Amino acid sequence: MSSELFEKLAARLGPKGFATDTETLAPHLVEWRGKHKGASPFLALPHSTDEVADVVRLCAAAGAAITPQGGNTGLVAGQIPQGEILVSLKRMNRIRATDRANDSLVAEAGVILTAVQQTAHDSERMFPLSLASEGSATIGGLISTNAGGVHVLRYGMMRDLVLGIEAVLPDGSVFDGLKALRKDNTGYDLKQLFIGAEGTLGIVTAASLKLFPRPRGYAVALAAVATPERALALLHRLKAETGAVSAFEIMNRLSVDLVVKNVPNSRDPMPDAPFVVLVEFEAAREDGLRELIETALAGAIEAGDVVNVLIAENTSQAKDFWRVREAISAGHRPEGAQVNHDISVPVSQTPLFLERANAAALARCPGVRIVAFGHMGDGNFHYTLMQPEGSDAASFPALALTDIVNTITTDLGGSISAEHGIGAVRVGDLARFKSAQSLIMMRAIKRALDPMNVMNPRVLIPR
Repeated sequence: MSSELFEKLAARLGPKGFATDTETLAPHLVEWRGKHKGASPFLALPHSTDEVADVVRLCAAAGAAITPQGGNTGLVAGQIPQGEILVSLKRMNRIRATDRANDSLVAEAGVILTAVQQTAHDSERMFPLSLASEGSATIGGLISTNAGGVHVLRYGMMRDLVLGIEAVLPDGSVFDGLKALRKDNTGYDLKQLFIGAEGTLGIVTAASLKLFPRPRGYAVALAAVATPERALALLHRLKAETGAVSAFEIMNRLSVDLVVKNVPNSRDPMPDAPFVVLVEFEAAREDGLRELIETALAGAIEAGDVVNVLIAENTSQAKDFWRVREAISAGHRPEGAQVNHDISVPVSQTPLFLERANAAALARCPGVRIVAFGHMGDGNFHYTLMQPEGSDAASFPALALTDIVNTITTDLGGSISAEHGIGAVRVGDLARFKSAQSLIMMRAIKRALDPMNVMNPRVLIPR
């Protein structure tokens, strides 16, 4: 990269639109957990789609690679540059339009998820995507990683919530696909190319998002279950008998114990339960919802699927229930050497995954501590393996354990990345566990749209 390129970029963006000083760059170069660090000579902070297009055009002409960045909440280092020009979309933070009658809104890429949720709420609507980082994650990043969260069971992944996309392509041209249609059968659904592409095919600058009626009935319950098989039976019972399940989360015993141990002001709502299930319910009306839930849970107790149940009596108690689930990552983080996995299998295979993975991990590393939690309702587990207590962190076989987990996942028809993406961290795993034909097709799309490999060149696509 040349100083001439930097001068051209600075002239186009203006004094508020770029930075090269260490202080401003620093927070953009470190992943929020501190696990991945990067470097960049130039931070571009465009304020409009035209500015993004010009930045990309200038970089492409100079042969300079680009790393796009949203809220810097990613977990697989796809947003951390390693010498590339860093393009942050955080100044593109406007809600361009809200259409109540169409149940949609248009948000720029830098809009924070909570702002979209609030805008929808103010319009008597709901945007259902919800995840732990919603106070800092941005729409562009959520689209680029095809974010999931806790409501996939009812509303789907991010790709199911996007009606249209505006994106800057690797040559600086603009893909104007910012429609708000639910039906458009005129060829390839091109917007889907950018969802989950992790910035490798272009920079998402705005999106038309799908809204839903705001539920008036809401309830949260905790259930103690003895086995994952019992949890799966509970899931199907509650879906069939209430029609109102919006989230179904499972936590194994160790995951809750470590929250109590390591997260201040935490308490265990169901001591000694082998597995704790958190269920969220939504309905159009509040009338009758509680009775429906109580009847279904009573049937689950009678059938032996549930040992004990708590239903939140108010919003504060519901938040307390969720707080335990949301604190699990913080709970196990201080526990020494560990390796994290974000896998998905068919919902029917979730008990078998846990059975096989637990057994294989213990066989490879006796005493390994297992934190298993996540979105059982859509087949997604966050599965963390930690060094045995009193063992040497340096001898912890993290790579071997990951290979075991990925192999079992794939054998069960699953995916090695359910919602976090591939980024730079999992490219090697993708090369091994993605089918050869899928990789051929992915590389062909990348070459067609980005022949100079300008966009996020180290991410997603195995060499």
